[in-house]
Amino acid sequence: MTPEDDGIRCMQMRGGSSKGAYFCAEDLPADPAERDDLLLRIMGSPDPRQIDGLGGGHPLTSKVGVVAPSPDAEADVDYLFLQVVPDRAIVTDAQTCGNLLAGVGPFAIERGLVPVAGDVTTVRIRAVNPTVNLVEAQVRTTGGRVRYQGDAVMAGTPFPAAPIHLTFPGSPRPVFPTGRLIDDLAGIPASCVDAGMPVVIVRAADLDIEGTEEPTDLENRDPLRAVIEAVRLEAGRAMGLGDVREATIPKITIVSPPRDGGTVTTRTFIPHRVHAAIGVLGAVSVAAAVRTPDTVATPDVPVDRLVRIEHPTGTFDVAVDLDVDGPATQLRRSSVVRTARKISDGLVWPRSGKAGI
Repeated sequence: MTPEDDGIRCMQMRGGSSKGAYFCAEDLPADPAERDDLLLRIMGSPDPRQIDGLGGGHPLTSKVGVVAPSPDAEADVDYLFLQVVPDRAIVTDAQTCGNLLAGVGPFAIERGLVPVAGDVTTVRIRAVNPTVNLVEAQVRTTGGRVRYQGDAVMAGTPFPAAPIHLTFPGSPRPVFPTGRLIDDLAGIPASCVDAGMPVVIVRAADLDIEGTEEPTDLENRDPLRAVIEAVRLEAGRAMGLGDVREATIPKITIVSPPRDGGTVTTRTFIPHRVHAAIGVLGAVSVAAAVRTPDTVATPDVPVDRLVRIEHPTGTFDVAVDLDVDGPATQLRRSSVVRTARKISDGLVWPRSGKAGI
């Protein structure tokens, strides 16, 4: 008998506009290769439908959060994000996920890693990939338990829930990793930004599209996808990420003028499918570019610290504080409001054998 035969503790949660499986690190193998093989079998990869596992056949529903007590005195827990590719035997830790991050605080409280403290419990999270970032999550708690019900409405999910406030500290690193506000990538003007997520921003007009198309429409345009990938590959090298053909970063965000009272309209390739909304840290990177003069995302009218990003299913508000200095611009602080909800909690049984990694 192996631990797999008895089942593995797992909680499924919607975090932001994504859905994933959350585990305590102690419940998974310590060896990364063994852990990744196990997660592929739990999620049902490699299979486009992930019919034999927990995954939903889409990158936004094939995510894993691994949580452990943090050895850092400034954090309560460590959060490792793992993207499980639905149709390939690939598990990558090359990026973090700000949406799944919304569920880390509630999960840490549910598992007893952080004690409840009144009506709002602050969970200090150290996000450990790809670089270390400290985040504060303020979680609503009632009667000693996490409160999931509430009236906060978040675009990208159809039902309200209790708000979770996420605050990200700044970084001494400039948010424009190429040292330029605009680069020429595969013949397309682009702004390469990393304010928590590597993102390449291009104008819809430079791609001969409107920027308001439905995600499936954009995904089905093979010539557009070829241009997007050419831009992404050049951006990977320019941003110091190397050969990104097999990587999920950088993302590509297409920007155009707002249509519904926001600051900017977006469509985001993540990197080959188009997001139904926009990722949390991707949105922070877009907001940093919007607030910095002379990028491809700079609007005609300057905006204050609150940037309202329009996306396929609504809007997403990001508050960003910058030290604006051209290509040397730095992020001082950013904050967003997300929601999360526990869907199930119990044991999961992986399929037998090896996943082929």
